[in-house]
Amino acid sequence: MCDKPILHYFNGRGRMECIRWAFAAVGVEFEEKYLDTKEDYEQMLKKGDLLFQQVPMVEIDGMKLVSTKAILSYIAGKYNIYGKDLKERVFIDMYIDGTSDLMALILTMPFQTEEEKPKQRDLIKQRALNRYFPVYEKALEKKKYLVGNNLSLADVNLMEALVTVEEVHFDILQNFPNLQAFKASMSAMPAIKKFLEPGSKRKPIADEKYVNTVKGVLFS
Repeated sequence: MCDKPILHYFNGRGRMECIRWAFAAVGVEFEEKYLDTKEDYEQMLKKGDLLFQQVPMVEIDGMKLVSTKAILSYIAGKYNIYGKDLKERVFIDMYIDGTSDLMALILTMPFQTEEEKPKQRDLIKQRALNRYFPVYEKALEKKKYLVGNNLSLADVNLMEALVTVEEVHFDILQNFPNLQAFKASMSAMPAIKKFLEPGSKRKPIADEKYVNTVKGVLFS
């Protein structure tokens, strides 16, 4: 059994990117096996590797885990970024669900037509400014982390969301000083800093090749 987790997904962000962020934040190296063709996907199905016939899938500790949320929960619990008790964990989960909802709006953009994308950008901005960012701004008032006194998966997910939304609207944090300070603090953490640098396993913004690969594997 390989000591490093093995991530099975496309060579792009999608629903695996938050998992890459989580591993990076706790300093765990991982390997990746990409789905490049429909045959790759069908082979995994034949082997029974994909519960519910879906990716992402992560091999870790002798298990083959699917479902992004379940995988993240396992990583968070294993590497102690899931709070000190149930009360902290439920707030971590709530904050994660918020960032996940916001990120879902961004994940769909590469698959939209050029006519649809401007409307989606506006929706992302509206939701970020009016629904999500005010919540995190308030939660980080006079605090370094969202929940408790230690780094949690909620912080990692929020950091990913901030960086990603800024790729769509570069000045979106201008009226959120707590989020700006949080982003600066997280960016200075050695593990996060390394992941943000060129040459890391962080994936670039989805391009046409990625979109065509996903469509060819899953929908052809």
